[in-house]
Amino acid sequence: MTAELQTEPVETADLDARTYELDRAHVFHSWSAQGALKPLVLAGGSGTTVWDHAGNRYLDFSSQLVNLNIGHQHPAVVRAIHEQADLLATVAPSTANLARGEAAHRIVSRAPDGFSKVFFTNGGADANENAIRMARLHTGRDKVLSTYRSYHGNTGAAIVSTGDWRRIPNEFARGHVHFFGPYLYRSEFWATSPEQESERALRHLERVIQSEGPDGVAAILLESVPGTAGILIPPPGYLAGVRALADRYGIMLILDEVMAGFGRTGRWFAFEGYDVVPDLITFAKGVNSGYVPVGGVIISDVIAATFDERVFPGGLTYSGHPLAMASIVGALDAMESEGIVENARRVGAEAIGPGLNALADKHSVLGEVRGEGVFWALELVADRDSREPLAADAMAEVKKNLLARGLLPFVQDNRIHVVPPCVVTDDEVAQALSIYDEVLSLVPQN
Repeated sequence: MTAELQTEPVETADLDARTYELDRAHVFHSWSAQGALKPLVLAGGSGTTVWDHAGNRYLDFSSQLVNLNIGHQHPAVVRAIHEQADLLATVAPSTANLARGEAAHRIVSRAPDGFSKVFFTNGGADANENAIRMARLHTGRDKVLSTYRSYHGNTGAAIVSTGDWRRIPNEFARGHVHFFGPYLYRSEFWATSPEQESERALRHLERVIQSEGPDGVAAILLESVPGTAGILIPPPGYLAGVRALADRYGIMLILDEVMAGFGRTGRWFAFEGYDVVPDLITFAKGVNSGYVPVGGVIISDVIAATFDERVFPGGLTYSGHPLAMASIVGALDAMESEGIVENARRVGAEAIGPGLNALADKHSVLGEVRGEGVFWALELVADRDSREPLAADAMAEVKKNLLARGLLPFVQDNRIHVVPPCVVTDDEVAQALSIYDEVLSLVPQN
């Protein structure tokens, strides 16, 4: 029987049940078998905390989908959206609009020299989609190389560029080739040091380029720091080495900063820490913390000039939507004036990193801790010597126990991703560390 729309007032205590009922009756969830879903009900939030209608509170160490860099309900961003809605709620992308220009100006002012233009999209997937299109049209080549351990979004070319399991039932786009990136803890190259992993991974990539035919490769697409795949910090020299290979073979380098950008690593752009400048930069998530859907491509001047006299065959009705643009202006101005990126860098170095490493010293189930800023992963293993991943049922129990103690986690495969908003405080980190400690104590140790 179809649920009827609620028209009578209900008590606050009943709203969680009503929310759940409506969701299960009518909402089709992504990446899920629908029958067994039991979604968590959330009604409100502030800063690093969310709650349901009944008032049960959770410390949000997931940042929802690792996008809420500025925290929940930041007043500057909410105010910017309200003010723009009062002025002009929507406008065609072919027009010039002050909010759009101001947003683009703020974004390129953070980019490296030689980047002056932004193409706005509705999110990260179509940002990668359009960056691939630009690279192909600029080079006249077709193939796109990306890693197996990656996620680039769920549109045609973006999902086929993705390396994880979600690519396989969606392989409808052409010209995509995958390779292994560096991941020393589970090295594909029998490496025993970060330097060795970097050197061998670069050699592997060059052989893939050579084997695929360099004259046919348009772009290498990489997450600056792979996120969903495990927060894989690039080893020394790797990204600079990829840049050198791209230059050697005339290939465009696209760096996907959708998850890693705008403060997540404690820098405005993650790649700033790795001695590399790409040709195209994709972004979304942290640029406005997802308050309104938005993404985009920051385009190098050389590629942008390709389309001075040539039509760019791409566009979206909501490209540069004024509410999204206002939210970007509000978010980036607040992040700068309040030192939010600096807070992410400091809290990662002084609180999160040391605290997580102390947990690894205490709990043998933690095989590796890695990360920077507010972008960390705990890799859970059944055995430290063999590095066998902790089983799925045990990870489900870990997630359940974290939620029961009031922490909203990001759990992926055999990992806990520790990814709070950039505004997280030392006290909130200490609270989360205590919860992680308690829950890890419940996992059988080898």
